[in-house]
Formats: sequence, C-alpha cells, structure tokens
Amino acid sequence: MNNNLIQLKDLSRIYIVGQSEVRALNNISYNVKKGDFIAIMGPSGSGKSTLMNILGCLDRPTKGEYHLENQEVSAMNKNQLAGLRNKKIGFVFQSFNLLPRTTALENTELPLLYANIPRKQAKEISLNALASVGLKGREYHKSNELSGGEMQRVAIARALVNNPSLLLADEPTGNLDSKMGREVMEIFKRLNREKKITIILVTHEHSIARNAHKRIYLKDGYLVKED
Repeated sequence: MNNNLIQLKDLSRIYIVGQSEVRALNNISYNVKKGDFIAIMGPSGSGKSTLMNILGCLDRPTKGEYHLENQEVSAMNKNQLAGLRNKKIGFVFQSFNLLPRTTALENTELPLLYANIPRKQAKEISLNALASVGLKGREYHKSNELSGGEMQRVAIARALVNNPSLLLADEPTGNLDSKMGREVMEIFKRLNREKKITIILVTHEHSIARNAHKRIYLKDGYLVKED
C-alpha cells in the first residue's frame, strides 16, 4: 500500500533571466507520507519558495515529476492546477492575505464560495473552522479589529474549510511575536496530530522548525540534508 501523499522525482526548476539560466531547484527527489509534518529550511535563494510554489501548484517544474495523491501534477494545465489547489491544498502565508474591512467569517468563507458551496452550508463550515482555531466569539470582527495572531488563525481556518489533503505554510510566524508564534504552532501541531493533516512549512527559525517531525535543508537548489 502506497502511503505517500507526495512523490517528487528528479524535480528541477530553471528560469531564463536575460541570457542566463538560473537553476532554482536541482534534481529534487523526495517522498512525503500522509500525516507528515515537515519544515523546509535553507538560506535566502536556496529554492525554498520555488519548491513551495511547485508543491502548491502555483508553478510547474521545468523537468522531473510531481505526484500528489498519485496524480501527475507536473503535466497539468492551468485550469487543472487551479482545481487541484481549490480541492486539495490549503495555504497559510506570512502576510495573512485577509481582505480588509471584511469579517473573519467572510474571509473564511471565500474558498467555499469560489467552489460554489451554498452560502448557508459555507457559513456553517466556516464557523466550525473558526471555532477549531480558537476564534469562537470573534467571527464577526473585521480584519482591522483583530490582533496579528488572530488574523493568522483566520488564515488557518480559511485554509481548512475545503478539508485539504495538504496544508502549506510559508513563514507562518514571520509577522508574529514569540508568544503568538508559539500559539500558532500549537494549532498546527494539533491539526497534524488530531486531524492527520499533512503540513509542510517554510521557516528560517530553528525554534519553529523543531515543532515539525522532519526537517529538510536546501542549498543552491539542492536538497542537502534531512533530519
């Protein structure tokens, strides 16, 4: 039985800048099992963001293969990638990416409305998601009335409403103080432990990476170490 959620085989991403080739990723081969919690680390320019974009179906590899739940992602067209993102992947970003002057509930409902879920059902799912990240009672507060930690909780709730197979978090504690950062990481750990959601996060901080079960290190586009 194949327990892999993700299979990467000889994955490379090359950008053409003027007359030059920039190799952002070089022959990455790696498997992510269902229920894994992985941190991606490495210096600026190591390929972390490029790898995250490919995993999130926001970009395609130049060479190699990416399989998500046994689907060959690297050969999909833009519409197919958009459908896969909406159904199987949740995103949490450093900058929260919430709509201003919009309530926590309205922000959380957005992916469901894009997926044409009836509004009443979308509201029920979203209220449950907000409660699961500790925001019961804050559903009707607007983004500018929430703390940074609360905004990131809304972002996590929004990432969960489509019941994704994979949660991708790009520097999710980067705009938070240490206390709020620890609280957000506790939510990730609980989601991984209780709901068995596979989580991959990018971070520069070793204290954050230690929350993950595994850490992979990139340098100059190569996967150089795992622990």
